[in-house]
Order: sequence, then C-alpha cells, then structure tokens
Amino acid sequence: MKHKIQAMYRELNISEPVLTYCTETESKLQERFRKIDEVAEYNQMKVIAAMQKNKLSDIHFAATTGYGYNDLGRDVLEAVYADIFRAESALVRPSLTCGTHALTIALSANLRPGDEILSPVGKPYDTLEGVIGIQESKGSLAEFGITYSQVDLKADGSFDFEGIRKAINERTKLITIQRSKGYQTRPTLSVEQIGEVISFVKSIKPDVICMVDNCYGEFVQTIEPTEVGADLCVGSLIKNPGGGLAPIGGYIVGKEEYVEMCAYRLNAPGLGKEVGATLGLNQQFFQGLFLAPTVVAGALKGAIFAANIYEKLGYPVIPNGTEPRYDIIQAVTLKCPEAVVAFCQGIQAAAPVDSHVVPEPWEMPGYHSDVIMAAGAFIQGSSIELSADGPIAPPYAVYFQGGLTWYHAKLGIMMSVEKMKEAGLIHL
Repeated sequence: MKHKIQAMYRELNISEPVLTYCTETESKLQERFRKIDEVAEYNQMKVIAAMQKNKLSDIHFAATTGYGYNDLGRDVLEAVYADIFRAESALVRPSLTCGTHALTIALSANLRPGDEILSPVGKPYDTLEGVIGIQESKGSLAEFGITYSQVDLKADGSFDFEGIRKAINERTKLITIQRSKGYQTRPTLSVEQIGEVISFVKSIKPDVICMVDNCYGEFVQTIEPTEVGADLCVGSLIKNPGGGLAPIGGYIVGKEEYVEMCAYRLNAPGLGKEVGATLGLNQQFFQGLFLAPTVVAGALKGAIFAANIYEKLGYPVIPNGTEPRYDIIQAVTLKCPEAVVAFCQGIQAAAPVDSHVVPEPWEMPGYHSDVIMAAGAFIQGSSIELSADGPIAPPYAVYFQGGLTWYHAKLGIMMSVEKMKEAGLIHL
C-alpha cells in the first residue's frame, strides 16, 4: 500500500526529493498527532453531549422563511452552542456573514458614544481597523464618538500589565482580545493566557466587558474563552466550528445581557432573537459543528507538519515545530515576495476546486498592501478548508491554515515545497 500511495503523490506532480523529505519529516510527528487526537476525542464528546442534552431531532433541520418565528432548529442550535462554550446565551445566525461582521455587531451593540475600546494585545486584524476607525471608514465606531486605544505585547509576546493598568480609564467600556495572530508574527494566545489578562483587567475595573475574537481557535484546546471569564466570544462558521459544511454564518456566545444586545443590533430593538429565518441551513450548521473537532484536528496536524517542514528548510516559523498550538494558523516568514507567491500557488495547485487557477497578488479591500490568497474551497472564503494568504510586504510572511482532512493539508504543504523548489527558491 505504501508504494501505491507514493505513486498517487507522483501522479499529483510531487517529485521524488519532495516526497522523501516530507515523508521523513512526517514520521517523526506521530506522538504530537496522537495528542491532537486526544483533544479531538474530548471535544467530540462535548459536542455530542450538548446535542443530546438539547434533544436534537430531525425536526430541527426544517427550513423557515420570512420572519422565522418559532424556528425550533435555530433555538436548539443556539442552546447547543451555549452549552459547548459553557455560556449563558448564544446568537448563531446565517445573517452574521463573516467573523468581521460578527465582531462589528458585538462592538456596536454594546458600546455607546463616549465609550472607549482597549486592545491589550496590540493592533487588531486589518479588516477590523476600518470598523473601529483606526483607518478612516464610513460608518466606523469612531464616527459615533467611540474611541480606541491599544497596548502592544512585549517583545517576547507577553502582556504589558503595567501598560494595561495605565491605559484603563473611566471611559474604558470594552476590552477586545484577538486570540489569533492575524497578519502578525506574534504568538497566538492560549485560553489560559486570555483568562490571565481578563482577570487582571477585571481586578482593576470589574464592570468592563471582555470580548474575545476566537477565530481559528475553536476546539484547538479542551476549553474556550468563555470558561475563563470572557463576557463575549465571537467567531465565524466558515472557520473552525462550521466543520467545512456551514456555507455562511457567525456566532456570538457569552453573558445573556450582552448577547441580547447583539441580537437587537443584528435584527431590531424589541425583536432580537425572535426573528431570523434559517432558510434550511440548520442541518449543515449542526452537522458541521458535529464534524468540527475532527476537522480541526486535521488542520492542526497540517500546521505542525508545515512548521517542521519549513523550519528545517531555514525559514522562521510561528509557532515553531515543537511549541504548543492554540489556533490552526501557521505563519512562515519566507523573506521575499517571490517565495510568498510560490507558496500560495502550491496550495492552490493542491486544491480540489480551481486547482488550475494561478493566484496572484492584488489590491484587496480592507488591507494595507497587496495580498495574495490561495483557496480552492467548496465554500468561498472558508479558511477551515485548505488555504494560505499573506500581504506582499516585509517580512513577507505567509499564513497557512485549514484542510478538511489531514491528508489534504499534507498534500498542500508538499505542493508548496514543490513550487518553491521549481522556482529555485529552495534546494533539497
């Protein structure tokens, strides 16, 4: 069977040197992979337990239209999410179109003119800068008199607690904590680290709202930020919790009073969670959530594989090949724009959809520089599916994530190495 598998890789244009190099690297990772499978098993049981507790039935897969009154499936889905996250309430809707939209709803729902947002983890992801008003944008929170401040992480990635203390003032209403790195080469935060900074903030100002951008982090550990004090936890269904089946959607979980405000902002004051048709998507939401722990495990294996492959080739990687994992993203600093392009073209060439397309950098809305994105996905923009992207700007880092199966993630990394070898950028 081993020879048949190798022959299949050759048919997919993986050369002998790349195949040998990657196979040798994989053989040394089996103990890491076993531990990932243990976390996935725990999280799988957690999801099943929540579904059983809420008596999930096929009646909950029925479609609603129009106002969506009495959508039983929607209500059960939100109860399941609340139980998985150990939260008081949840808002899980197809009308939350992406992670940025879900974060925008959470911020605008719970902030008022004169309030201030504080980020204790440095600058947020590029697309949120326009939402906040760091970059001038129509309809930003800044236009409504909501201000923003930030405290950068220290050089070693740790919190600047003294800086945070000084930044908190009488106007500080909400703390936003981005778990993942975004387009930065900083470490991703563990749930435990998030709990540490939340405890510190609340010791200074107990009534401050602590919100976590949980994108790319769901099911990576056995606990979520709402279990360590987060008042709101926000994410996208076309990332981890959708399991590759959710075609759209986002979630907001946390304290009931804050989630209720989000529902009023998303729909209308006085209507809140009572309206919002699900248009027949409930089954995909439930089934994707059911699959999510094992899908995330495959993506994590791919990230670890990528780190070890590229670290041995001499490229800086975050996290490194042996560090613990707190999200599914692997950052690789490739040092030149040509390498970023070759890497992404390799990921695209490994895709089941649009493998014949050759990605190129372009001026993408919401970003500071040209960006290249590779994603031959079944769901447009789904980053739990195999994808890679990065800004064409120093230090020329690429961000790799996803893979609905470990085997596809493995092929994607092998193909990225192949394309870089073909471009003369690496030598095996």
